[in-house]
Amino acid sequence: MPRAEVPIKEVKVRAYRIPTDAPEADGTFAWERTTLVVAEVTAGGVTGLGYTYSSIAVVPLIASTLAPIVMHEDAFAIPRIWNAMVAQVRNIGSRGVAASAIAAIDVALWDLKARLLGISLTQLFGMARDSVPVYGSGGFTTYSDERLREQFGSWVHENGCRFVKMKIGSNPGEDRRRMEAAREAIGAAALMIDANGAFDRKDGLLFAELGAELGVIWFEEPVSSDDLEGLRLLRDRAPPPVEIAAGEYGYDSFYFKRMMDAGAVDVVQADATRCCGYTGFLKAAALADAQPMALSAHTAPALHLPVCCAAPRLRHVEWFHDHVRIEQMLFDGAPVLRNGTIRPDLSQPGHGLTFRHADAEQFAA
Repeated sequence: MPRAEVPIKEVKVRAYRIPTDAPEADGTFAWERTTLVVAEVTAGGVTGLGYTYSSIAVVPLIASTLAPIVMHEDAFAIPRIWNAMVAQVRNIGSRGVAASAIAAIDVALWDLKARLLGISLTQLFGMARDSVPVYGSGGFTTYSDERLREQFGSWVHENGCRFVKMKIGSNPGEDRRRMEAAREAIGAAALMIDANGAFDRKDGLLFAELGAELGVIWFEEPVSSDDLEGLRLLRDRAPPPVEIAAGEYGYDSFYFKRMMDAGAVDVVQADATRCCGYTGFLKAAALADAQPMALSAHTAPALHLPVCCAAPRLRHVEWFHDHVRIEQMLFDGAPVLRNGTIRPDLSQPGHGLTFRHADAEQFAA
């Protein structure tokens, strides 16, 4: 028999600004707070939960522009709702804040669908693997060498991480010493570096060569991720074992296709909190599979876990210090890192996360 529609009855959104546990910076930016935007979509007496790390501007955009499109739609018609949301933001710009707003709603819709069906979202997506490797990510340029060693040593020696990533680029004169300190702390584990687009092409190549001397396996955004020719040049010239990675600022499939067609990276990154949710992430994963090319998920490990279990060429997900801390503070069901991997709880419906509203209220924006 055909299934009856389950109309969406409510869309709610709220923003929270959570202070970092210390000042943080990378090669091109500094921050002391992280903004979390939480969306909830209710249908059939069940509520789905989604979120993004973005701007407070996401809240009015969802409330005034996206919620009217979503309301009264069938909760199971996710592709139709997704296409309608993308079309709705055409004239205001579908990338950036708008894509993050769509992401929060899309994640909530997928969580809602799985909860209505009474199954894990991991099972709904289909499992290519039952656990996901992570890489520890922090090592901010504001950290002392002591803090850097402590953080990286804990991830490697206590939590079994096989990879760790540090920030470079805000003070290139100090970066060699910092990279050597990181190498000392992690022993045989793999070292990754991220410049967040801080360098021009020549300095990027210089640091790729320096990284190779220290056994760096991954150089993320040595130049701007919009400089596809520069990324391709560095990919061609960076000595082994250095691989070039980028893609975290991809908001749609066109971006990922251009990056792959240009041969700009060895590993493409995608972020479901930016690229229009799980639906957009799965599109990026399909492009990477067709290339073929390795895929890595950018930040928000609790949110990414179900879809990462499904992505065919996934290498790992970023265990980003800020987001791990927030997800463990404010969400029941956040994954626990063991032996360098995280594993979904298949006994819980949806993505298994429950937002602790009362605990978050102190951070409400």
